[in-house]
Amino acid sequence: MNIFLTLTFLFAIGSMLGWGLEVLYRRFVTQKKWANPGFLTGPCLPLYGFSLCILYLLTQLEHTIPVKREWVEKLILFALMAIAITALEYLIGTIMLSVAHIRLWDYFDCKWNINGIICPQYSFYWMFLSAVYYFLIHPHTLNALEWLSHNLAFSFGIGFFYGIFVIDLAYSTHIMNYISNFADENQIVIRLESLKKYIQEGFKQRKPRFLLSLKPEKPLSEILEQYKNKLVFSKKNNSN
Repeated sequence: MNIFLTLTFLFAIGSMLGWGLEVLYRRFVTQKKWANPGFLTGPCLPLYGFSLCILYLLTQLEHTIPVKREWVEKLILFALMAIAITALEYLIGTIMLSVAHIRLWDYFDCKWNINGIICPQYSFYWMFLSAVYYFLIHPHTLNALEWLSHNLAFSFGIGFFYGIFVIDLAYSTHIMNYISNFADENQIVIRLESLKKYIQEGFKQRKPRFLLSLKPEKPLSEILEQYKNKLVFSKKNNSN
């Protein structure tokens, strides 16, 4: 299978598995409830998809590391993987923050964070996940790709994923553009997870949405205005 098909397969699998991992992490570690992570509606986190592609490509360079001891070679490889994913995380976070005025995630509570976008704690998590990928997933990747090339039905499933992904991306990008324009007009930075939480708390007649977490009961413009007032009020209290 050529490299393009390989990466499209890995991106799809990584995006879905990463989404599931984030859902469980938020449910049992951080938020203690079920929450849909990311800005997309469906079960997909592109950051994890890109990360899995990076891990696969870096694994191909393993034997170019000029170290004789195998355990040192592996340690350097996992460190390189963590650095590469952290750099990707910083790039995406910085672009969204500077261009769209939207903070996709927030690491301000972590020590030695850089602008709340990256931090050593999560870089360590990336290193750990890189080791998990190397020992548990990568050995089966080539066999899975070979199987995929001979099973058109599963190939159709991957194609179906990308069809849904494109629709979801267009829909979610439209919402992000609306939020970005509001943030730009009011010279504020909107924390996506905080906004989603604010929207979920506004549901009174029924349970909050899991998938359509950025679709409030009221018009989004009204919700954003209320959210802005909440930010202003919070800043005033903190300054007093």
